[in-house]
Amino acid sequence: MIAGVIGLRTRSEPLTAPVVAISVGILLLAGLWTPFVGALQAIVEFSTILSSGNEASLHLLLAALGVSLVMLGPGAWSVDARLFGRKRIDIGGV
Repeated sequence: MIAGVIGLRTRSEPLTAPVVAISVGILLLAGLWTPFVGALQAIVEFSTILSSGNEASLHLLLAALGVSLVMLGPGAWSVDARLFGRKRIDIGGV
């Protein structure tokens, strides 16, 4: 989200990248549409890695965090959990 605000101020990137970064950050902070937004974040970060080779480790970390949000889902205090209920995975035999 911070990179999106900096991108808006410097106008070094196309306008869509900072807007996507800010909206993804806001939605993740609110916990709204977590799996979709996590996938969007991963796609944006992977495309950033492919388009510009600098700071690939940071973008790879953010892409991995987006993929983990897709797999884990929203937390107990998120808007998603309030709207749709929290889904739990029970491992049998333990």
